[in-house]
Amino acid sequence: MLKAFLIFLFTIQTGTISITSPQNGETIRGQIEIQGVMGVPNFSSAELAFSFASNAGDTWFAIQTFSQPIQNSTIAVWDTTSITDGDYNLRLRVYLQDGTFIDSIVTDLKIRNQEPPTPTSTNVPLPEFRNETPTPRIIPPTEMILSFPSSTPLPPNPASITTDSIYKVFGQSALVVLILFAFISLILRLRKNER
Repeated sequence: MLKAFLIFLFTIQTGTISITSPQNGETIRGQIEIQGVMGVPNFSSAELAFSFASNAGDTWFAIQTFSQPIQNSTIAVWDTTSITDGDYNLRLRVYLQDGTFIDSIVTDLKIRNQEPPTPTSTNVPLPEFRNETPTPRIIPPTEMILSFPSSTPLPPNPASITTDSIYKVFGQSALVVLILFAFISLILRLRKNER
């Protein structure tokens, strides 16, 4: 644990592993471009994953894995619509060739796909109001055509059982039982006669 923490501190100072966007506590929705840096010497592989912010254990869900370091700033695109709204953590873990790993974690991301976006700018110009009498516009009526979906009949069920098939199977089974009963009776009679 101490070793991983020291590696993480070293990484922050050198800036070789980091998630630059989104930031801690940011509210996100939809398709999110995850930007960061993962170029380190002795790179083996990397994994981008998320977890619940209230994650008591160490359960992470992979978004994408990397066999080569990504050189540009966008390392992945995360579709947040595939998970429920809530608070999440995002982790970039880079595995080194010696078996150790380095983490960069963004905490308390608020995914809000079900809420309408709030306006971010307060410098919205107000509309101009003129003191003029509006001229009425007459809109001609339009014809509305309602169409309802038609039902499609289901194909016949190949596993359905009819009354005739039940009687047929019952009759065949009764015939087999009678033949077996007659055969066993014949064998018992022949044995009795041999004595």
